Amino acid sequence: MQVLMLNGSPHAQGNTYTALHEMEKIFHEEGIETEILHIGNKPIRGCIACRKCTELGKCVFEDLVNETAPKFEVCDGLVVGSPVYYASANATLVALLTRLFYSTPFPKTMKVGAAVAAARRGGLTATYDELNKFFGIAGMPIASGQYWNGIHGQTPGQAEQDAEGLQMMRTLARNMVFLMKSIQLGKKEFGLPEKEPSQWTNFIR
Repeated sequence: MQVLMLNGSPHAQGNTYTALHEMEKIFHEEGIETEILHIGNKPIRGCIACRKCTELGKCVFEDLVNETAPKFEVCDGLVVGSPVYYASANATLVALLTRLFYSTPFPKTMKVGAAVAAARRGGLTATYDELNKFFGIAGMPIASGQYWNGIHGQTPGQAEQDAEGLQMMRTLARNMVFLMKSIQLGKKEFGLPEKEPSQWTNFIR
């Protein structure tokens, strides 16, 4: 089984990475393959609603979004980590996720998603909620831990002193492994849930 981990911090070895790496240790103990992509310092533009992806099967802009798509398709779980900027996720990460989720035609149902936020002090829960929206719209079960998934630290290395935050990451990883393995067994026994054709209701007619 595979977990794709997105580091949305501009700092490759900062506090967001500390949180993801703590999860990665558990994944490896449980025999789960991982890959951490550092995307927080990449030039990723936002979606322009051109809808060319519906024709091409991929985003019209050739950048890290299209490079990430095949990894997302084959993974069993996706972990998204972000620093907190003004009670929000890093804009670069949000741009990638928006285009990645919208432009990829493959089904995401029953891939397990987990969001992690890193902050000096506040804004963790708002960022956590923001990131979970991507999983919810795609039919992805959202892994939970023992609290809202966050870790505290300002300068690189400070998160290593957040004993509770580190424990939260380990708990989250173990819960995520359990969900992925349970879903794998469920697919073999019952298959995926039936999916109806989408019904679009617009409120201005």
